Amino acid sequence: MLDRINKAQRQTKAACEALGRQINVMEVCGTHTVSIFRNGIRSILPGNLKLLSGPGCPVCVTDQGYIDAVLELAERQDCIIATYGDMIRVPGKDRSLETKQAKAGVRVVLSSEDALQLAKDNPDKTVVFIAVGFETTAPATAVVVKEAAAESIDNFCILSGHKLVVPAMRALLSGKNNKIDAFLCPGHVSVIIGYGAFAEIVEDFARPCVVAGFEAVQIIEGLNEICGQLSAGKAALKSMYSAVVTEKGNAAAQQVIKECFEPVGGYWRGLGKIEKSTLKLRDKYERFDAFKRFGLSETPSEERKGCRCGEVLCGLIEPPECGFFGQVCTPQKPVGPCMVSSEGACAAWFKYGRERIRKP
Repeated sequence: MLDRINKAQRQTKAACEALGRQINVMEVCGTHTVSIFRNGIRSILPGNLKLLSGPGCPVCVTDQGYIDAVLELAERQDCIIATYGDMIRVPGKDRSLETKQAKAGVRVVLSSEDALQLAKDNPDKTVVFIAVGFETTAPATAVVVKEAAAESIDNFCILSGHKLVVPAMRALLSGKNNKIDAFLCPGHVSVIIGYGAFAEIVEDFARPCVVAGFEAVQIIEGLNEICGQLSAGKAALKSMYSAVVTEKGNAAAQQVIKECFEPVGGYWRGLGKIEKSTLKLRDKYERFDAFKRFGLSETPSEERKGCRCGEVLCGLIEPPECGFFGQVCTPQKPVGPCMVSSEGACAAWFKYGRERIRKP
């Protein structure tokens, strides 16, 4: 394995020297961001190869308006809020679910099935599952919606904040950050959608798209593939994660998503509204839609002044360039979601990268 790493490192260096300019590669996935830091990969890369963190953390990209809708539901005495742990500490306008947990029916669950079981165990309450995540977690949400329908569990609903990765990548290149030279594409999402889903990015924007796993050698070889393509003046689609990622992905998972959800326009932190980027329950299952059941609307909401999470998610700045980073905003007292989530870029920089000098 060490030989593979050394070989890829040498080839990457040669390709970067041949290009003779700064290369901006975005790792879309938050798990990649954390793995890159944990394995010290940044320290062995050529100086002109810059890695940008992208909108691949589902908690981080969730718009402030969605968080405020969650907090509004948490005020209700007739509801139990079922959520994954990362969402508990995401700040809303003036509070978070964590601050309400002791007084409200807020429960941390490990799966969507746990949320459905809560509804079965509490027939006098409406259980609202805070359904966030990309194509990786959407199938599990779709399965429990189908179960709730089949078993007539009418005190269960979801607040869908599920997002689609490719529309966000298109939005970045279409205006938010067109200086991105290539994408290191997410491994987990690619298991579901297949690496072929990124072909439109290659074809429409002439950007290399390379899927990689999460081990150090897989990431380094993925970056080497990208730099080799750029040096050769071409853009291609490639998967370095063939053990689990196929071109077409998981057909069964895609089918259950399609059956329960339809893509609609939705708001992203930092990226604004992106058409056909958010999953909404189809009319067949609308009785399980918490937005409709409680008359809620997800409207864009103003983020806290001074917080630059949106710019971090677009790869426009590195976390230490935010004036709040490590001072006003820490993992113990987060101001923005990028410091909350275990996959957040700010949390990763705080834990692994604080020794780097803050840029002016």
